[in-house]
This record gives sequence, C-alpha cells and structure tokens, in this order.
Amino acid sequence: MTGTARLDPANRAAALRRMRAEPVDVVVIGGGVTGAGVALDAATRGLSVALLEARDLAAGTSSRSSKLIHGGLRYLEQLNGALVREALRERSLLLETLAPHLVRAVPFLLPLTHHGWERAYIGSGVLLYDTLGQGLGRIAPRTGGDAGAPRSGGVPLHRHLTRKAALREFPSLRPDALVGAIQYWDGQVDDARHTMFVARTAARYGALVATSAQVTGLVREGERVAGVRVRDLENGVDLEVRAATTINATGVWTDDVQAMVGGRARLSVRASKGVHIVVPRDRVHGSTGLILRTEKSVLFVIPWRSHWIIGTTDTDWNLDLAHPSATSADITYLLDTVNRVLRTPLTTDDIIGVYAGLRPLLAGESDETAQLSREHAVVSPVPGLTMVAGGKYTTYRVMAADAVDAAVAGLNHTVAPSCTERIPLLGADGYPALWNARERLARTVGLHVARVEHLLHRYGTLVEEVLELIAARTELGQPLPGAPSYLAAEAVYAASHEGALHLEDVLTRRTRISIETADRGLEAAPFVAELIAPVLGWNTETTTREIELYRARVAAELESQRQPDDETADAARLDAPEPRPIVRRDLREGHGAAAPA
Repeated sequence: MTGTARLDPANRAAALRRMRAEPVDVVVIGGGVTGAGVALDAATRGLSVALLEARDLAAGTSSRSSKLIHGGLRYLEQLNGALVREALRERSLLLETLAPHLVRAVPFLLPLTHHGWERAYIGSGVLLYDTLGQGLGRIAPRTGGDAGAPRSGGVPLHRHLTRKAALREFPSLRPDALVGAIQYWDGQVDDARHTMFVARTAARYGALVATSAQVTGLVREGERVAGVRVRDLENGVDLEVRAATTINATGVWTDDVQAMVGGRARLSVRASKGVHIVVPRDRVHGSTGLILRTEKSVLFVIPWRSHWIIGTTDTDWNLDLAHPSATSADITYLLDTVNRVLRTPLTTDDIIGVYAGLRPLLAGESDETAQLSREHAVVSPVPGLTMVAGGKYTTYRVMAADAVDAAVAGLNHTVAPSCTERIPLLGADGYPALWNARERLARTVGLHVARVEHLLHRYGTLVEEVLELIAARTELGQPLPGAPSYLAAEAVYAASHEGALHLEDVLTRRTRISIETADRGLEAAPFVAELIAPVLGWNTETTTREIELYRARVAAELESQRQPDDETADAARLDAPEPRPIVRRDLREGHGAAAPA
C-alpha cells in the first residue's frame, strides 16, 4: 500500500477522516523518532498504520539531542560492547544507505592530558570502537581531505596526534590543556529533520500521519486495548481510532500512558535533562569537534554549520515534560567546563542559542542519571498495547522493529519481518549522483553552489520540489530576512510538504532559526508567518497571533535561562501560551488524559 509523502493540512485532514472511518492494524502514539520509526517499520511490513502526535513531529526529545549518530564511545568504558556495536551498525546504515543526505561523518579530537598510560588506555578503547565498526556495512564513498583514509563502518579510522598536530587541528585549545590527542570520527544529523523524513517516508508507504492530534485515552474491549481516543487540537473535534494493536512510543511520557491502563507499570522511565548552548563558529577556531571528559560524563564541542554546539548536561528532571528549561547554572557549567581548555574563554555574550531536552532513561537503582541505562525495553502491560522506551536516537530503527515484533505477535495472521534496513528514506535515492552534479544544478537554477549544497544536505533529491517552488515564484529564491542561511522557499515547503502547522514548527524544527540567530528568530518570524499563511489558510488575525505566540515563547525561554534553578526556570518558561491547546487532566483511567504525544 502506498500513500502520499506530502504532509499538508489537506492530507492531515484526510488522514484523520480515514482513521475515524476505518480500523487500522497498528496505531502509534508519539511522533518522535521512535514513533515515526515504528510507523515506518509497520507500514513496510504491509500493515495499515495511524501515527498520532499531540504537538509537532520531533517536538520533544527528538529535536533536542546532541545531533550525533554514534556508537557511544564512553559506553565501552562501561563494558557495554553490545550496545556500542548495535549503534555502530545503525550508524553505518544511516551514513551509507538510509539517509546519506541527512547524516554525515564528523571528526572529533579527544585531548590527552597525561603521558604514556592515557594514550595506551584511551587509544585501545578507540581502536576497539573502530574495530566494532568494521564490516558493519559497505565502504562509503570517500570525499574531501580524507579521501585516501582507511575507513570503518562508513567513517575514517582514528589517528594519534602529537600536541603540535592537535593544535593545528584545533588552534583555540590552550597548549597546556593537552599533551597530545586522538582523533576519531562519528556521524552527525539534524535530528528534527531526520525524524520528519522518517514520518514522511512512513506516509509514502501508506501510514496515516496526524500531528496536533492528542491521545486522550484508550479504547477498551474488556481487558484488551482496541484503539485510542483522540482530540484534534486544531479544531477541538474528538474521535476514536480503532486498531488491532496499539504501540506507545512516547519517551518521557511513558509512565503517563501506563496510567491510562490503571497503572499497570511494567516500565519506569526517568527523565534526564540535557542542555546545549550554540555559539558562532568564529568564536572558536578548529576544524574538528572536541570531546572532553568530565567528572560524571563527557562534554562535546560539535561543529554545526556556521556554529558550534556545546553540551551536554545530565541531571534529573521532574517538572514540565513538554518544555524542559535551561537555567543560568546549566549555562555556567557548560561555559566553565569548555573554558578550561580554550585560549580565549567564551562568555554568555557569545551564546546565540540554548536548548534543553529530556532523555527517556530506563530507571534503575542508581541515583545518577548518567548511570542509568541507554538501552531500550519493550513490554505489553495489557493485551493490545505494546510499549517501547529507553534507547538512543541512533538505535531508533532497532527499537521500532522490536516494538512491532512484539505488537504483531498478538495478531491472528502472519506478518512479514522488518525490512527497514533496506528502505532508504525519502531524498536518499539517487543522492550521490545529484550531489556530484551540484555545480551543474547550481548553474541551472541560478543559485550559488554553496546554497545548493545547503539544500541538498536538507532535502536530498527532494530538493527538486523546493526548486520547483522557486521556479514558479522567483521571490522564493531570496534569503529570509534575519536568517539568510535559509531561502523563503524553505519556509513555504515546510508548510506545504513537511507537516508544519504553526510558526514555531517552522522556526524551531523545519529550520533551526530559533537557535542559529542571535535574536532567536524574532526578525524572521513575521516574514515566515506571511509566507506560510496562505498555505495554512490563516487570516490576518491568525497570522498576528502566531507571531505573538512565538515572541512570547522566545521571551519566556530567555527569562528561564536567567533563573538559578529548575523550579524557577520551569515557572518562567510556562508563562508562554501554547500554539496548541494541549489537554491537561487527571491521568487515572476513566478520566480525560493529558496526552503524552
């Protein structure tokens, strides 16, 4: 069964009508990367699927990660080789087959501070990391300065550097901060765009996808879960979606969904807050990322287009799950930690973006979230309901396959095994050839080749759809005021093809304007709102309201980042009104439920 990969208001409405009229095999709660992955996995097995998300695709954890596709080098030190190998296999698949347009190799420098033993100790770990990655996939095409380098699982192999060589790679390092270094490679992704592409690919294979569709309860037939109750947050209409099996993939909201079935808790998920700051690339001079060991974990300095992402923290969070807030203490910790090794210290004036996300960790006996499991679990607390939680962004596809395996075991017919390791995401087919033709493409469309490269990295071969918008309306080929890295056509495409329903969706997830511009996107907001208003059917009043909502969000986030602790930061962030009227009620069975996704 095939469907349209175009996520626009008309197709959203059609999907909700079909969900209401026709029972599906699988209904998926949660539009993060795991939920989108579940929808794709089930759809490519020939099952009928409905995917429901209360806010926007990747609105939670899946847009607020460190943006890395990696095995987790530090997990080797915890002797979790199986998790690392699994993740490295997924890294290889994403780099080479599933999403080469969205995932790319990025180098990291690991400074050494002791002579002798440290190089041997850490070097052996990095060697094992590369060894585990070997043979996990085809040898990837080699480009750029590492074209002749040996590779492992789609990325170059590590190398040992003297202090002098390391400082050439990262001139901003203080010479007394290291005695040498090891450089290794991992993968990087725009997490929100990748999640959206997974959902669009699921739609292409027939999945019905609806955002702003909040699950408010479960439909029961005796003890069995037979579907979900849903509130369409765009118009307030309630409906039921009947399904042979329901899969919950709501991450940090897992416990809330368990409460809908009378509190039969089979999983316990603990939220860990991770904060990142974003600074312009010219504030730190280096051609490679940086990984620093801390007392409890590690800190990354990650190249991100014309910026650096610095993170992350790892602290317990027990407040609002939708809007985790960075505090002044979090920001100070990140600055203090990175400044220990920089020649020229960073200050708060250098920061142009801040974001905080929550990791859904499987709770254990440890009091420290850094020690909790990054592995995942799948359980079925009652017939007809399967729950998947935990895991890492990198292993979303494995989590999804395991969840569908468990869910279909209760169906009365045979279901094909997972095939998603052989299903490239939209935009991946033909991508290497189009990338090689980028200079010719640039001449054809009249854009600078650097602009075409930017578009190819964001859309892959779907770039042709964006260019069609520009061909029809040449003014869409102009950069956005206040956010010149993006073209006007990208904002229009976000609403016409990528499922954006609100201004916030475009500025924070379809683009990264909210963390890549010093004013957090305030200058761009009115222009973007005017561009997407005709696509979304907004009148002048609605357009003005969307702009004001976004301004309130920015003001609340900035205020929260000035607060000293989680409680005051959370209160400040919650002052901003929501673009979607999320239902917040008692989670006990028989009452309305606060939708987790």
